[in-house]
Amino acid sequence: MLLYEDVIANDEMFSDAYPVKEIDDIVYEVDCQTITVKAGADIDIGANPSAEEQDEGVEDGASTVNNVVYSFRLQATTFDKKSYLTYLKGYMKTIKAHLEKNKPERVEAFEKGAAAYAKKIVANFKDFEFYTGENMNPEGMVALLNYREDGVTPYFTFWKDGVKETKL
Repeated sequence: MLLYEDVIANDEMFSDAYPVKEIDDIVYEVDCQTITVKAGADIDIGANPSAEEQDEGVEDGASTVNNVVYSFRLQATTFDKKSYLTYLKGYMKTIKAHLEKNKPERVEAFEKGAAAYAKKIVANFKDFEFYTGENMNPEGMVALLNYREDGVTPYFTFWKDGVKETKL
């Protein structure tokens, strides 16, 4: 199994236990789902219960959460468009410096791809929810939560060059 950690904050962000797609050689999209977590019980991974077992809603002491948020202890945060653009400019500069030091062959591809993808984010800014890693490092990655075309299926977007793979 591969674990993906933020290269700046060293927070665990996601793993390949979830469906992961690389998009435009610049971001990873990680499919996730809403699960029910019962206090002191096993995690419901979102599988469909049989018709006989299906209950009506969330039980007492249970909560409905996003499985990636829950598993990696991601923290919700907020941005308006101006503050997000300020953050993103600084983050891109930090990632570029990281790449120049560790993967100089990726710098050019990162600059082109990140600029193009940032335009997509800004164009659809109202559709995103924002999450930081567990330590809430203000210089670390902000993951973007959005929903597929069906309006129901959630997925996260993580910057490819902002994470490092660790084999477990």
